[in-house]
Amino acid sequence: MAGAARKDHHAISFFRVEIDSIDSASFRKCAGLKSESEVFELQEGGDNETVRKLIGPTKASNIVLTKGYVSDPALFKWRDEIASSGTRKITRRNGSVVALAPDGKTEVGRWNFQKAWPVRWEMTEFDASTGQAMCEMLELAVEKLTKG
Repeated sequence: MAGAARKDHHAISFFRVEIDSIDSASFRKCAGLKSESEVFELQEGGDNETVRKLIGPTKASNIVLTKGYVSDPALFKWRDEIASSGTRKITRRNGSVVALAPDGKTEVGRWNFQKAWPVRWEMTEFDASTGQAMCEMLELAVEKLTKG
C-alpha cells in the first residue's frame, strides 16, 4: 500500500518491570504474559452439524520474573509478608512490563497487570563450580492483563 507507514518488528533487547512501590525491579527475564478465555461448547437442538462456541471467563497466566540478585530485600519481603500472614493479608500490587527500543529509553510496548501477588520466590542453586551469577525468581499470580 503506497504511503502506508512501515511497521517493523521489535527485537527483545531491553525491558523494564514496574511494580507499585518496589524500586528494585530491573529484571533480565519475563515469562507468562498471556491472557486466555475459556470456551464453552454448545450443541443446539435441531442443528446437528454445528457446535456453537461461547466465551467463558478470561484469565491471565502467572508472570515469572528473573533478575540478578542484589542486596535489596524488597521482593523477598513482599513474598515473606504474604507467606507469614496467610490469607489474612495479601498485599496486591499493580504493575507493567514495558518493552523498550534498542536505545533503552523509548517505550515500544506496555502490558499492564493488576492485583498481582507473589506465589513463589526462588533463589538459584548454589554451585561454586559453575561461577554462575546469583539470580532470584519471583512468580506473580495476576488477576488481569491488558495491553497499555
